Amino acid sequence: MAEREYVCNACGRKLSVKNGILREDALIIKKEWGYFSHKDLEVHEIILCEECYDKWAAQLLVPVEITQKNEV
Repeated sequence: MAEREYVCNACGRKLSVKNGILREDALIIKKEWGYFSHKDLEVHEIILCEECYDKWAAQLLVPVEITQKNEV
């Protein structure tokens, strides 16, 4: 079975994967569209590396809400 590839949708960079584990953090959004959309029953996935996420988030009109965790 081939290892899954993770590629940033914004810059096209292939993200580091070792033994099937993503070795760098990324934003992965997976959306299953429903009946009230024009994408009924489609599943969309977007992957952004951290650098591209930062660029994207800086463009949003309403800032990303950021909180801190106290425990891991």
